Amino acid sequence: MNNDAETVFVLNMWRRSLSTRYRCFGRRSVGPKGVWSSHAVRTCSSPVLPAGRITALEAVDFWRRHFEERGVMEPDQSSQHIIAHVLGAKTIESLERERLTEFLSQETAEQVWKLCTRRLSRMPVQYVIEEWDFRDLTLKMRPPVFIPRPETEELVELVLTDLLMKPGTGVGADTQHTCLEVGCGSGAISLSLLKSLPQLKAVALDQSQDAVDLTTENALRLRLQDRLQVHHLDIMKDAETVLSLCRPVLVLVSNPPYLFSEDMASLEPEIFRFEDHAALDGGEDGLRVIKQILVLAPQILSDHGRVYMEVDPRHPPLIRQWVEVNVGELQYVETRHDITGRPRFCILQKAKAKRDHKLDLD
Repeated sequence: MNNDAETVFVLNMWRRSLSTRYRCFGRRSVGPKGVWSSHAVRTCSSPVLPAGRITALEAVDFWRRHFEERGVMEPDQSSQHIIAHVLGAKTIESLERERLTEFLSQETAEQVWKLCTRRLSRMPVQYVIEEWDFRDLTLKMRPPVFIPRPETEELVELVLTDLLMKPGTGVGADTQHTCLEVGCGSGAISLSLLKSLPQLKAVALDQSQDAVDLTTENALRLRLQDRLQVHHLDIMKDAETVLSLCRPVLVLVSNPPYLFSEDMASLEPEIFRFEDHAALDGGEDGLRVIKQILVLAPQILSDHGRVYMEVDPRHPPLIRQWVEVNVGELQYVETRHDITGRPRFCILQKAKAKRDHKLDLD
């Protein structure tokens, strides 16, 4: 069989296998918000690795179609990310055409099938390939540590812009300042700030030991460990310890759990089944952890220090009102919108107390 005939034979074979439907149980219909209405999605059987040879481009198309058939989110991107990763690249576009059209080795094809099968189980791509880019960093990723979203990159940009404009805090500044991150996850926020601001130090907290371990690992890989302290602390339970270890700081930044509890059941399986619920669920009104952060903030911040938080778009007016009543030493500065125009970020600043206040977390 010549090369052209062999290629046609392989294409026909994997196209035929693609048309075979595999039984999948437990999947429910998509709800009105376009997300899965239940996390009851079980692992489906995996398509068999073709007996013949297959190219990278053929594998991309093969898995894209399988992902579409199984209802996997972002099927095209998922297929491309995984196969590019196996081939040692960030994106399919960065690979030469010759690399994409040559036959995969048996070992490489088996690795593609192994990772794509994990994606079929609805495991997020970030966990499948065990890394993800956040701004100019490549971070290690593994479940159940929260995966940073694009909105959090915007939060970092917001903090950096303010710090670079503040006298004595920008690149080349002589004075060393400290930032506190509450809920560090993979360390994305703290490590991005440290990389951009050589004179900055950071303290990072998380209630999850998995998150603390991953942040520490990422700091070591990026050689930023000398300016970062990471602590396994729950701000809800360990308030006194947090106060003793983490003050004073110029900036308190957080992407806290802010989902309303009632919204948890409607999350996509990628999120509900694999990511830490404690990093997502903010209680009945989504403000449980946020209120605790704001109560402690005046005791943690230095004079005129600021709080930067990523929140649910419903939260800014609620937070402003709650702070005005309950935390006299904090001034609500402004709300910033994300790239899609949603009110996403709250900025508050330490101010002199104007009145007595109650520390009411209800």
